Amino acid sequence: MRIVIALGGNALLHKNQSPEADTQRHNILVAARAIAKIAAGNELLITHGNGPQVGLLALQAESYQGVKPYPLDILGAESEGMLGYQLEQALINAIPERQVVALLTQVLVDPHDVAFSEPTKPIGAFYPQRERQALSEERGWVLAEFKQGLRRVVPSPQPQEIVELAAIRLLIDHGMIVVCAGGGGIPVIRDSSGSLSGVAAVIDKDFTSAQLATALGADALLLLTDVDGLYQGWAQAEASLLGQATVSQLRAQSFEAGTMAPKVEAACRFAASTGRCAYIGQLSQIADIMAGQSGTKIVQG
Repeated sequence: MRIVIALGGNALLHKNQSPEADTQRHNILVAARAIAKIAAGNELLITHGNGPQVGLLALQAESYQGVKPYPLDILGAESEGMLGYQLEQALINAIPERQVVALLTQVLVDPHDVAFSEPTKPIGAFYPQRERQALSEERGWVLAEFKQGLRRVVPSPQPQEIVELAAIRLLIDHGMIVVCAGGGGIPVIRDSSGSLSGVAAVIDKDFTSAQLATALGADALLLLTDVDGLYQGWAQAEASLLGQATVSQLRAQSFEAGTMAPKVEAACRFAASTGRCAYIGQLSQIADIMAGQSGTKIVQG
């Protein structure tokens, strides 16, 4: 089977954990060992989140006085390279009989996407109200108010095309495990001459994963996080795990924005467009998910 595995940010850095390299390395090793359980006989593509890492890189960039902070697309590339290296190494160690490669991945977005006029994705640190004017004028940031203070928000446009798709296909066709599209990929736009350039945006990792799985004819899409599936009546005493659900059933419900909602929509897009199954569940239960004994299976219909 050809399987796209999307590792959520909480799978690589658990809630309330400090984003230290050793902590991240340990969690990635645990993830690689879990993935190894389904490696035999399968073609694997691994995508991953990068939210905490991009936020940390942004803070580090701001602390260096006298140099204009690097733009967000470059920070995205840095985090994709950092996590790609750690995942690649951990997978090589966990599955020594397979070749593994991590690939920096650019993802084309539409410069006219409505997201560019309505930025909603928060990144980086919180700032006091008194710094609003300086941040807006000097850096051109859009700021939103949160309980903790002001925070930069950036566009989250829809992925249109994976630039390195042909290279990814070549690698997977030659039996390699491919780590790619980290953090949803590096957002780029194409001008009238065909030239690419980066933009200050963050693409949802699950949407890019669904597009990747569809474009490569994957047999399954696994969206892995720190919960064991979708629940009917989440956070209520009578909540019950949904073992299986159709696209129409899920799209008739509402899920928490920014956490489970993108996963559900990504799963629905893949299942609806391909007729194949998507799964949402816990990383540690990956083998049981593939065996139909855990998680939520999303089917066309």
